[in-house]
Amino acid sequence: MPTEILMPALSPTMEEGTLAKWLVKEGDTVSSGDILAEIETDKATMEFEAVDEGTIGKILISEGSEGVKVNTPIAVLLEEGESASDISDTSSSAPEAPKASEPAAEAAPEGGSEKAAPAAAPAAPQGADGKRIFATPLARRIAADKGLDLAAIKGSGPHGRIVKADVEGASAAPAAKPAAAAAEAPAAKPAAAAMPAGPGAEQVMKMYEGRDYEEVKLDGMRKTVAARLTEAKQTIPHFYLRRDIKLDALLKFRSQLNKQLEGRGVKLSVNDFIIKACALALQSVPDANAVWAGDRMLKLKPSDVAVAVAVDGGLFTPVLKDAEMKSLSALSAEMKDLAGRARNRKLAPHEYVGGSFAISNLGMFGIDNFDAVINPPHGAILAVGAGVKKPVVGADGELTVATVMSVTLSVDHRVIDGALGAELLQAIVENLENPMVMLA
Repeated sequence: MPTEILMPALSPTMEEGTLAKWLVKEGDTVSSGDILAEIETDKATMEFEAVDEGTIGKILISEGSEGVKVNTPIAVLLEEGESASDISDTSSSAPEAPKASEPAAEAAPEGGSEKAAPAAAPAAPQGADGKRIFATPLARRIAADKGLDLAAIKGSGPHGRIVKADVEGASAAPAAKPAAAAAEAPAAKPAAAAMPAGPGAEQVMKMYEGRDYEEVKLDGMRKTVAARLTEAKQTIPHFYLRRDIKLDALLKFRSQLNKQLEGRGVKLSVNDFIIKACALALQSVPDANAVWAGDRMLKLKPSDVAVAVAVDGGLFTPVLKDAEMKSLSALSAEMKDLAGRARNRKLAPHEYVGGSFAISNLGMFGIDNFDAVINPPHGAILAVGAGVKKPVVGADGELTVATVMSVTLSVDHRVIDGALGAELLQAIVENLENPMVMLA
């Protein structure tokens, strides 16, 4: 039976995507691991691999189609011995591929005509813990025919996905029947509709009727940024801690290091020192190296530090893992690589997901100070302003001039209390004002 190839979820936040480019055409033979298409997620353009072998019998979604929902059929794969005639009924009733300017159609409502949508594979199964079991449509069909419990099968496909070969060789033990109590469990109440964040599009456009304006369409990244920041400000109890940091010792030390590293082509930035300072501070104050996980906190042992990178239409927060263990030159090289690929939207999800702490530096834009919004589930984010010359009172009371950088630590009060946040910020300040300590 022909197998539907579904729009994959290529990032943790992906709900829909753009089918940017097909790398195969109808009639092509493909094997597991072959690249089928390029798909634009809310964060990046990524390659989509085949998980089964077969022949591309029909492409359902055309190149450039936007707003294609995850799990929407995008193509049909034929097995050995099958031909295009085997999918004639399916293709004639398949929903028309969305145009590049239109979102993909929603699935047909339950109880509708069988001809309203392509023949669907068995529903995605779930394990005893309620988590989804990832399996190809063909593997699910074979498992259903043989009475296999997919929860007991280890997948050999990409990211542990169960594929045809895994179920063909499995013993046909029937899946356990659900407990009677589960069948009698009351249906969950529908979630309350989200309150609108402001007036709707029609209301706003009516306000500016007769005025000259350009309507700017939101891409996936802009929508995701808007949704996450709205969620963050509505659900995270922010509080803010502010400090001034004297940079003269750091700037002198950086200049000396850069002269010594010049032959290796390494040039350290102030931001590299800030990343290292924050990573070491999280080790000095381990209780602050934590994230909010709904009904509990997770205390991380490594210092995984995220750094905000501005890109066209939004931002990325690539994560430098185990930053406390890396040298300044290693951090500098890794940050340059991550930032470059972020601007080209070539980061993989594992490179921008995670971390417990973030840094947002707007000093290079001349901003003296600002308050950053926490990126959930992080416990805190450091907003970094520009280093500027200011009059300061020296240790012996004399008036002098120093280069001063203003920082603001935005803190999730559910994770970090005031005194703990102050201790963390103090550790960051000490590292930056005494930079040689970071190399000890």
